[in-house]
Amino acid sequence: MERLWKRSCTLIGTVCLGMSISLLHMQTVVAKQQSIYNVAHRGASGYAPENTMAAYEMAQTMKPDFIELDVQMTKDGVLVVMHDEKVDRTTNGTGYVKDHTLAEIKRLDAGSWFNNAYPDKSKAAYVGLAVPAFEEVVAKFGRNARFFIELKSPEKYPAIEQKLLQILEKNGLLDGVDQNPRVIVESFNRDSLLRMHQLNRKVPLVQLIEYKTPAVVTDAELQAIKQYAIGVAVNGEMMDRAYVQQVTANGMQIYVYTVNEKKTMEKMARWHVTGLFTNYPDRLHEVLNRKGNT
Repeated sequence: MERLWKRSCTLIGTVCLGMSISLLHMQTVVAKQQSIYNVAHRGASGYAPENTMAAYEMAQTMKPDFIELDVQMTKDGVLVVMHDEKVDRTTNGTGYVKDHTLAEIKRLDAGSWFNNAYPDKSKAAYVGLAVPAFEEVVAKFGRNARFFIELKSPEKYPAIEQKLLQILEKNGLLDGVDQNPRVIVESFNRDSLLRMHQLNRKVPLVQLIEYKTPAVVTDAELQAIKQYAIGVAVNGEMMDRAYVQQVTANGMQIYVYTVNEKKTMEKMARWHVTGLFTNYPDRLHEVLNRKGNT
């Protein structure tokens, strides 16, 4: 999933001034937080099967700032919550999400794999958990949660951006976005984020980047991303403090994934990142509540 940022940014250069103005407003609004955002990665996925209602219910008891989820699209055009393009890893099924209908996806067991992989955390209640439709998650938690939504493999799903926006609008998650955004959308796919921005310029967007070697970015590359996104999210093991400072010096937010160890959480807090994705939101709360880290 590594994205090469050395290529030219001619596409971005065509973005109109109005987009930049709307981004400036969006960045000002979202930057009001006083501490580091605690983002429950695929729910409380360190304790329960990822991207299931059980993981999100557990996460909510830990009071994260956002619950993070991944969306794919079924054969019959329904957004479902699953990280992988294929159902093989986290269910008892096989094949691509896009080749299954919602009804077929719903018949799969999305919990037993977790019990087998983590017997010390296994629960009988996890057996037979269903893959949730995205709108089911929104309906259950939308009044009490903020969402970090990743568009997974959007190039494989025509109009997935429009479908996502329709659900968000239908459920009131875009109401008052100027004052207190309840949704941030992220993707590794820049073209998808550009489409999102064209469709609704008020929705905060974050560009995901995965580095295979030590993270390096130029100011020009950051300014190109800034034309459509409020910030970047980077794999923490390849990033240093100078990278964080460079991103923030360009007036952008920086999120780090996926941080599960307390020592790394403490380091990132000292570096003043915008937010951390973690499978253990309770653990991050402990770190952030210590004197000097909030």
